[in-house]
Amino acid sequence: MTDADMTADLRRYLQEAREALVWKLEGLGEYDIRRPVVPTGTNLLGLIKHMAGVEAGYLGETFGRTFPEELSWMGDAAEDNADMWATPEESRDAIVDLYRRVWAHSETTITEVPLDATGRVAWWPADRNVVTLHRILLHLIAETHRHAGHADIVRELIDGAAGLRAGNENLPSGEAGWWAGYRDRVEQAARTA
Repeated sequence: MTDADMTADLRRYLQEAREALVWKLEGLGEYDIRRPVVPTGTNLLGLIKHMAGVEAGYLGETFGRTFPEELSWMGDAAEDNADMWATPEESRDAIVDLYRRVWAHSETTITEVPLDATGRVAWWPADRNVVTLHRILLHLIAETHRHAGHADIVRELIDGAAGLRAGNENLPSGEAGWWAGYRDRVEQAARTA
């Protein structure tokens, strides 16, 4: 496998996770994309805002390509978790558009920086903050997919919608009755154990 093939694979896995995360907003109103559905406040639009900041850092600053827009919620003076929710002034379109601009900035890094080139993650401990682009891409793919998984659960809690991504739900095609029976069997197994 050539470096170009490896880069293409990494790029594809990252893009699939990005798109899955954004897809979870489809068909929902403003309240539902913003509302916290678990005690820690996790919400769909906040996950996208968070990932915009995370990706801007990892594929920007780490390799000397600082993202050109200020992300105030990522600064030292920002309140804890400011990147995990959207204020009423921050629109869905603005956050999703920002995330897409981050993708474009990241794509330039992925295209111009060799996989074995090193960068420095300023917010990681000094004993492990010198990294290669390859390592950061793996880390970012894992983190983006992790948050896409959070979005899967949040979306299912909001309206029951589930699935991997548009065009590939990756779930058995059971109807509501089948799913209710399945859930009951899983519940019974848990109680019996």
